[in-house]
Amino acid sequence: MYKKILLIPALLGAILSAKAQIPEDAVRYSFFPQNGTARNLAIGGAMTSLGGDINALFVNPAGLGFYKTGEFTITPLFALNNNRADFRDTRTKSQKNSFGIGPLGLVYGAPTRWNNKNSHAVSIGITQTANFNNTTQYTALNNFSSFAEQWAEEIAKSGRSINQVLNDRQYAFGSAPALYTYLVDTVRVNGALQVKAATEYILDAGQAIRQQMVQNTRGGIYEAAIGYAHNTNDKWYWGASLGIPFVFYGSDTRFTESDTSARTNNHFKSFTYNDNFKTVGVGINGRFGLIYRPKDYIRLGIAVQTPTFMRMEDSRNTDLAVQLENPIYTASVSSKFFNNNETGRSKYTQMSPFKASISASYVFREVENTKRQRAFITADIEYVNHRGSRFGSDNEEPTENEKSYYRALNRVVKGEYKGNFNFKVGGEVKFHTVMGRLGFAYYTSPYKDKQLKANRMLLSGGLGYRNKGMFLDLTYVHAISKDVSFPYRLEDRANTFATTKNTRGNIIATLGFKF
Repeated sequence: MYKKILLIPALLGAILSAKAQIPEDAVRYSFFPQNGTARNLAIGGAMTSLGGDINALFVNPAGLGFYKTGEFTITPLFALNNNRADFRDTRTKSQKNSFGIGPLGLVYGAPTRWNNKNSHAVSIGITQTANFNNTTQYTALNNFSSFAEQWAEEIAKSGRSINQVLNDRQYAFGSAPALYTYLVDTVRVNGALQVKAATEYILDAGQAIRQQMVQNTRGGIYEAAIGYAHNTNDKWYWGASLGIPFVFYGSDTRFTESDTSARTNNHFKSFTYNDNFKTVGVGINGRFGLIYRPKDYIRLGIAVQTPTFMRMEDSRNTDLAVQLENPIYTASVSSKFFNNNETGRSKYTQMSPFKASISASYVFREVENTKRQRAFITADIEYVNHRGSRFGSDNEEPTENEKSYYRALNRVVKGEYKGNFNFKVGGEVKFHTVMGRLGFAYYTSPYKDKQLKANRMLLSGGLGYRNKGMFLDLTYVHAISKDVSFPYRLEDRANTFATTKNTRGNIIATLGFKF
């Protein structure tokens, strides 16, 4: 599959020494299903109007206002990942399992001194909002484009000589190694000097090269938060929380191209490119929410999350091994060779999207004694403004090149992404101390282009047990995620991409104690 995607000029690889940010980074930290307690995930993640769950701290802190006692909660989880990638009409499967953690923390609520009908609550907790542990791989024949062409493009548009590129650290992670190993070189075509990748000789002859991509990702986003909520006459609940997310993302990517023919005079045999990349960061955000009970059995909620401001640092090392033919030539080199024997590093800021949600819940037989309540249904509609993601320099006095780069990158993000709506619905039936729950959630695509198919769908069910101040909830969530993966991006040629499908089975348990 391929499509023309507008890219910023050769600035993509030439401004930051470790890794120029790419459009995909804009949704990496925003397009993922909500995490939560086993109870919350069993009902599809709908939380905005329900309350009474520690996960309200990370969704709508007004829900903490339903607490009038204390509670401690811990939520471990296990994820079984099965992946499928379709790349140029070829399907590849992979699998990777991982552990994670949902909300862990404390909530304490109590009536106010001046009015027993009013109460307030405070909470502190930590949760894993995103889990990046996975493996993606695909392989296929390609007679349309080559991974190495991105470096040829960059060199051709840089206006630099070969020696200048080889001695400039900003090209250490791709273009300089490609020149050094002669994977990319200058040639004369009809008397004009051009920059050409060795793989292009095969493509020009109408033949295909075999491409293989294997990427192992790891890490997650962990958010610590503190919140406060107030309840007025069991009618109005409002709350606010402050979140501090910590980002840990790592990827080890291996991309290989090889000649599929038996010919030994077409200049190219194979190359393998390894990219070891890591991002760490810390941010800050705020959440504000309101829940209103016009009737005892009806709850209406609204919540807003501010954009998350994050300071990020990338580190990167790459190596390239090349085999050429006619004449036979073999070479390999690391990015450290061009970077003063150092790991490449880049610091920048990123603003993740604004979020807002509205919700309604209906509680059957709403009575003060929660043990006598029989059931509830609840639904959320959430909006996430992915096109509002922004990048910026972390330098106090950024250069004009940095300013131009980030302006261009932010224009691409604004042009490629859109705001999306997420829908969540669920319910619970209570049998005294035992509860049964079902839920469903659907996350729509963040991409403007309709050819880039992406969505998240979650089907969930679980059981709960509550007795004598202790509770235990067990949930299974079957998550199906569709997305796209660009192995490389070209400016002068249409971009090829893989469509990916991740099927994840999540097993979640929450153990809690009232006090």
